[in-house]
Amino acid sequence: MSFGVHSKQAGDNMKIKSIETFSTEFVGFVRVTTDDGQHGWGQVSTYNADISALVLHRQVAPYALGTDIMELDRLMELIPDREHKFPGSYLRRAMSGLDTAVWDLYGKLENKSVCELLGGTPRPIRVYASSMRRDISARDEADRLVRLRDTCGYDAFKIRVGSEFGHNVDESPGRTESVIPTVRKVLGDDVDLLADANCCYTVDRAIKVGRMLEDNDYCHYEEPCPYWELEWIKQVTDALDIDVTGGEQDCDLATWRRMVAMGVVNVLQPDICYLGGINRTLKVAELALQSGLPCTPHSANLSLVTVFTLHLMGAIKAVGPYVEFSIEGADYYPWQVGLYEPVLTARDGKVQIPEGPGWGVDINTDWLERSSYQISNLD
Repeated sequence: MSFGVHSKQAGDNMKIKSIETFSTEFVGFVRVTTDDGQHGWGQVSTYNADISALVLHRQVAPYALGTDIMELDRLMELIPDREHKFPGSYLRRAMSGLDTAVWDLYGKLENKSVCELLGGTPRPIRVYASSMRRDISARDEADRLVRLRDTCGYDAFKIRVGSEFGHNVDESPGRTESVIPTVRKVLGDDVDLLADANCCYTVDRAIKVGRMLEDNDYCHYEEPCPYWELEWIKQVTDALDIDVTGGEQDCDLATWRRMVAMGVVNVLQPDICYLGGINRTLKVAELALQSGLPCTPHSANLSLVTVFTLHLMGAIKAVGPYVEFSIEGADYYPWQVGLYEPVLTARDGKVQIPEGPGWGVDINTDWLERSSYQISNLD
């Protein structure tokens, strides 16, 4: 990376002096500070964020401390190599905290948004209203989506079918057969509809549900089968006309290359925080571009992952038609309230990419004071 940093004398390095984490069970913020006092904010992945914070200090910080901030590319390749006995999700979730904090630092040093550093322009970007609810009836789901359409201007919505890793079993009997046509009928033909199965189905059931979605003019069918069953998902993709999508859980770049080579899905959906940060997600976006596939990252809550995703989607060439935007509030996700300012808000079905330097948001100090604190430093 080279952004013409001028905060020190030309030729001097800016080295990472400390890495701090502020975490709860659900959210973990990261502050990276250089040896001249500059700092940036990032986030480890949500859910068990306190564990990811510990992994960051134990297995990521030792390689990052004392390293020039412009060596982030090398760090993101070095850490998985050095920690090769731990190839799974937690290491990547921890790496995302380092990566995203350094990207915020880059932006602050250049007085530019991350979107601009990536070659984009902050602007309002279309979102789809993403429902997490399986615990309400089909009609209640449809009615609340109508209210959101009328108040926020959404013209795309994602619903849930099946149940999460449900082994072909619905959250309640017959809900899938009910919710698919009900939502289409109530919302009408002027909106895009998406559906997420959260890995519920075997191949035969996934294809049957996919045909129901096609019959009701849905355009996106997410994670129909367990995500590690690449051959199953490909069978579903090959059998259907609807776009089959996936990838949010996949944190191994080699798996991403296999997915693309096999033609497993029609749309790539990396999660920036599950995958290990912006640098690694850019590699998936490049795979999408090379293969002619759209990239529509997963961002299923209103922590910083949606901020990161907005910036990325404002810049990449393989951009999909919209960004996922959670519609769940404090009643469903109380932990995502009060994290940062300004709060992301949907207007006319779009959300503004934050325009300030770095990520363009400020972490709320009250939240930080209530979190658990750890620091790794050179001292």
